[in-house]
Amino acid sequence: MPVRLKVKDVARSKGVSQRQLSLRSGVDINTVRRIFQHPMTIVTTETLGKLATTLEVDASELIESVPDEPPSPDGKP
Repeated sequence: MPVRLKVKDVARSKGVSQRQLSLRSGVDINTVRRIFQHPMTIVTTETLGKLATTLEVDASELIESVPDEPPSPDGKP
């Protein structure tokens, strides 16, 4: 089951910009941008922990499981 990062949603709800999140967490701005633009991207637990600490949430609040898409009726992906 794929996992989606909710960093963008949590940051916005707390009024934290990408730049602020990068500066406060020590996570490279390009990594933060990639996470915001591509929430299915792979990140390390270290990065997830830094972002969670900065956003003052548990790391589990930054991820969610996404159900697999059922196959299409015509059998094509």
